[in-house]
Amino acid sequence: MSGRLLAARLVPFTRRIQSYAPRRPTFYSTSTAGGLLRTNAGPRVANQPSRPLGAYSLHNVPAIRSISFVRILPQLALKLARIPALFGATAIAGLAYVQYQAQQAGTYAKDIFNSAVGAASGAAGTAYGGAQGIFEQTRRGWERTKQDVEMPQWLRNIFEPEEESSSGGHGGPNGPGGSPKKAGSGAAAAGAATSAAFGLQSDSEDDTRSDEHSAKDDQMMMLTKKMIEIRGLLQTVGQSEALTLPSIVVIGSQSSGKSSVLEAIVGHEFLPKGSNMVTRRPIELTLVNTPQARAEYGEFPALGLGKVTDFSQIQKTLTDLNLAVPEKECVSDDPIQLRIYSPNVPDLSLIDLPGYIQVSGFDQPTELKQRITELCDKYVQPPNVILAISAADVDLANSTSLRASRRVDPRGERTIGVITKMDLVEPERGASLLSDKKYPLRLGYVGVVCKIPQSTGGLFSRGNSNITNAIVRHENAYFSSHPDEYGQGSELSVGTTNLRKKLMHVLEQTMAASLATTGEAIHRELSEATYEYKVQYNERALSAESYLAESLDTFKHTFKDFADHFGRPEVRSIIKQELDQQVLNLLAQRYWNKPLEDLTPQMLETDPLSELPTADPENPIWHLKLDASTASLTKLGIGRLATAVVANTVQTNVEQLLASSPFSAHPSARKAATDASSAILKDLSYDTSDELEICIKPYKYRIELDDAEWTKGREAISNVLKAELKDCESAVKHVEGEIGGRKKLKDVLAFIDRVRSGEVVLEGDGTAGAGGFSAALLRKGREAAFLRDRLDILRLRLAAVQSKQCANKKNKYYCPEVFLDAVADKLTSTADLFLDAELLSKFYYNFPRELDARLGRGLSEADIERFAREDPKIRRHLEVVRRKELLEHVLKEMEALRQIEAREKRYGARSSRISQQDKEKGKAWGFF
Repeated sequence: MSGRLLAARLVPFTRRIQSYAPRRPTFYSTSTAGGLLRTNAGPRVANQPSRPLGAYSLHNVPAIRSISFVRILPQLALKLARIPALFGATAIAGLAYVQYQAQQAGTYAKDIFNSAVGAASGAAGTAYGGAQGIFEQTRRGWERTKQDVEMPQWLRNIFEPEEESSSGGHGGPNGPGGSPKKAGSGAAAAGAATSAAFGLQSDSEDDTRSDEHSAKDDQMMMLTKKMIEIRGLLQTVGQSEALTLPSIVVIGSQSSGKSSVLEAIVGHEFLPKGSNMVTRRPIELTLVNTPQARAEYGEFPALGLGKVTDFSQIQKTLTDLNLAVPEKECVSDDPIQLRIYSPNVPDLSLIDLPGYIQVSGFDQPTELKQRITELCDKYVQPPNVILAISAADVDLANSTSLRASRRVDPRGERTIGVITKMDLVEPERGASLLSDKKYPLRLGYVGVVCKIPQSTGGLFSRGNSNITNAIVRHENAYFSSHPDEYGQGSELSVGTTNLRKKLMHVLEQTMAASLATTGEAIHRELSEATYEYKVQYNERALSAESYLAESLDTFKHTFKDFADHFGRPEVRSIIKQELDQQVLNLLAQRYWNKPLEDLTPQMLETDPLSELPTADPENPIWHLKLDASTASLTKLGIGRLATAVVANTVQTNVEQLLASSPFSAHPSARKAATDASSAILKDLSYDTSDELEICIKPYKYRIELDDAEWTKGREAISNVLKAELKDCESAVKHVEGEIGGRKKLKDVLAFIDRVRSGEVVLEGDGTAGAGGFSAALLRKGREAAFLRDRLDILRLRLAAVQSKQCANKKNKYYCPEVFLDAVADKLTSTADLFLDAELLSKFYYNFPRELDARLGRGLSEADIERFAREDPKIRRHLEVVRRKELLEHVLKEMEALRQIEAREKRYGARSSRISQQDKEKGKAWGFF
């Protein structure tokens, strides 16, 4: 019936009622600025003016046009308050709800809207039955609306007189016949979490549980939560089947409604769905009741994704994890761990398994049916509770889940039967299934209709909201429509709410029964862990953080020892050795012999080196050679060369220190330390090399030596020439061995000497072989001839350096080796001083701090744990310590359960209201 038609029929009836009602004084204001909304405008009482039949006091209120929704709401409320119909009260509640509860509209608006429509329809039908029915319907609807909607204070003031007048002559709500408004509010708050977990809804049904039952349910939820926490800790400990507490294993054939039952318990669609077999791995689902939290979210502990509030994302993740199983395997026994935190779920531990199939598809392995059966049989073993899902439209004799549970639980002592799709069969048939005596189960059957109501769009969509309330209302509507079959007198268990209660009670009792044997197993495991910790590790406390700190300290001490012993003398030695090699290269380029490129006749030198001791001191050729060599040495780029050599040496030493430190077993940490030292040295080298070049710039133009420097250079170059002489002798022996002996080498050298002297004329350069010698043999011969000549020159120059002629610095053109070595020494003295101050000192200061930043503060807890476990010995030590600590923590939690048990027994002894039957049930609280 439309609203306009209803109003047309109600107006005459309302007028007749008001004509018999006593007249009341009218309150009005002389102000024209919205007097109903003015807090400082006092009302005046005036004589009620005469008005036509059907008019009432609201006609005197000035009608003011305003764009404010808040300004017109009180006026609209005052008008509708005097209309004796539930339609007016429901409309006010809806408007107030939109005004003050806009943030929660997305979740609850649709439910309240549907409730309002149903109530309004009921009011319209009742209006034809008489005025008394309308008043009674209005009062009940208004009381229900007040519970659902939080009204502002001004709206409460408007309706306060109406409520007081409805109490009759008993003195109002606090009179003899009334009750205080806030009576029982504390008990309601205490049981709110339990009511939400059980699926009790204030908008569709009342919590009829007594205070005693509510307290027991709260106690049961707390006990179940504690035991589920213990079960999670035992799963972390692992390594023993005895260290496990039971779970509820959900089995059933495909399309039996298994997923719908789990989603009804959770309140969200989160399980993977598809036309083909989607569930391929067990899903270990842990529900955690969080009464103080408002948000619902899930976590995948093994994946580290954090809190996932979007359940569609949880569904997608589960689908991806299941489809990751190869098609050739189809099922895997590697479980997926999922935890869901919500104030609307009970504390439960469930395991969802792949559904049984009868025939494998053409794209599935032929042994798929057998593999699913083996996987399910693995999880349905004692002490787990079996939740056998069967559809109502399938005979229980053909139920795959009951047949599977009967194999491992023939007496049906730990199996709960769930009959889904109860609305698809006749009520008599459904009742017979729930009371079936052919397949009895000690824990009984529960009938459910877990059909998720489809969202019809409207003002608000369901989105990510909880669907448990909608499912429970749908179930209540169906089962209450058949009271003979499913009513209280039938003693049948129906509905998702009852299923939740049963699961919590059964899981709590099963876990309690397993705690005693589990406690003994924990003591045994703890004794073994303590013995290993004491004997093998000498009770040395260790954690990933402490191991990382110890490793850093050990390496820092080693690095400090290196810094103390690697200073300016070591830098000087490194630079001088490098410059000595550069001096030898310059001497070889300008004074010594050149490598033999071919076997062409040798060109005669105009100024051979052998004639240098007797050469004219004013000969420009020798001046030019020495000046060019000196310029090449000073303009070589000593700054970059010396800095690079020292930095490379330091980096090499750091890598050697890391290889012998505790970081040797940790590639990632070793790389981080190596990168840190390399980055610091690289940054310091740029500035240091440029500044060092500026410091040695004066030596590029003029170099003066004193007698001490000349003497020192003469001694140093003698040692260098001797070392070079030994290296050449070793090279000659090596070539001799490659050619095949001294005699053969002598023959090859004799042929090469004849060619070079012109005694033998070759066609070409002889690189392709000549004189009966192969090309490879002649190539080795040329190398041996070059080394032989170099040995002659080295012996000659060593004798010259040691002669009296080279004892005086004035004869520097006769002794270029001594002069160049003295210059190299002066460059070295400048470079080592600067590098020690600018490179080493800064590196020794920055490197330990960079290590702290990268390997200390820069690592997360996961990185630190990964670092410690890279070493097998440390990993085993950490596992023993962690296992010992976890077992000790579990024992403390079990001790807390003992205290809860003792407190429950004390409370039970004090209460005189508990019947003898309840006292007998109380004995089952004994866990240990």
